[in-house]
Amino acid sequence: MKAVIEKAKVLVEALPHIQRFKGETVVVKFGGSSMDHMNVVRDILEDVAFMSCVGLRPVIVHGGGKAISAQLKLKGVQPRFVRGLRVTDDETVRVVEHVLNKAVNPELVRILNELGCPARGIHGEDILSVTKHRDPEAPDLDWGWVGDVAGVDDLPVRAYLEAGITPVITPLGSDGEGQVYNVNADSAAAGLAEKLKARKLVFLSDVPGLLSDPEDRKSLISTLHFSEVEDLIERGIIGGGMLPKIGGALKAIKAGVRKTHIIDAALPHSLLLELFTDRGVGTEIVADE
Repeated sequence: MKAVIEKAKVLVEALPHIQRFKGETVVVKFGGSSMDHMNVVRDILEDVAFMSCVGLRPVIVHGGGKAISAQLKLKGVQPRFVRGLRVTDDETVRVVEHVLNKAVNPELVRILNELGCPARGIHGEDILSVTKHRDPEAPDLDWGWVGDVAGVDDLPVRAYLEAGITPVITPLGSDGEGQVYNVNADSAAAGLAEKLKARKLVFLSDVPGLLSDPEDRKSLISTLHFSEVEDLIERGIIGGGMLPKIGGALKAIKAGVRKTHIIDAALPHSLLLELFTDRGVGTEIVADE
């Protein structure tokens, strides 16, 4: 009986959060090593199905980096990264497009539908317009077909949400000539959250959140304010793969997204713990009061 009562307490704790977020859009991005473990993927999708069932409007943006690298190696192409971004030549962009649109995306949609959560895939290049990625600090570097989000056609996404369908979106884009580009999934998710005026943007990561000491998983920064970011970047606490997440989070918050969260994808049901409990489990990024 005690265990049953404890379960009831969990539901009661979740109630005000469910009431607060009902009808709100939440953009969820996941990828990285989490996609190598089907139990982790299923946990995430179960959380998304729960969110949808209690009245939230989740939007998924997913990566597929490990699967892409594996497919490239089969073709004898050595994956190459510069400053955290995959160098994407003609052969690579064809593999990226095939793996994301034809393999990873349909499987995620299948699992969500199996869980009773109506879902449909959207190919990113159909809704994301991009410009070729350039780094002003290194103008001579060329990543090939790598794009930065310049615009979002949110009408198909909104149509699915209004119909009670969860959109599952690949991080691809296209230019005015119809060329497909590889897009950093964190940036794609941030662009969608900004355009959709999402209530929340959640990055499911390989770490518990932002750590003040990258070697110590217990050094979690629970809340990060907008004004604190620049100092943390200068001190090297924010760097590497965390930069696109933080950059996207700040841009989204400027555009009206209330909060951005960075949480550990490997922690079972971390998405529900972050959204529907009083304490949360990751890092929340908020505007200055």
